Amino acid sequence: MNRIHPKKLLLSKWTAVAPLHKDKHFLVTVVVKPEPPADAIEWVEIEAVMSRALHRIAWRELKDPSRWRQGWV
Repeated sequence: MNRIHPKKLLLSKWTAVAPLHKDKHFLVTVVVKPEPPADAIEWVEIEAVMSRALHRIAWRELKDPSRWRQGWV
């Protein structure tokens, strides 16, 4: 399991195990703030390094080592 705290996600680098829309390397560009702010963070936006495509995913998906690797591998 990838160990990461939601407050440390911003600008973290990730590699998709299986390419997502032909993109493999991603950067977390936005941590979506919950409403109300006291709630837990649920979503992040990742940006593909090559195509600049944006995807919104649940941040907990990044903990699954069968889908994501931390860093650019």
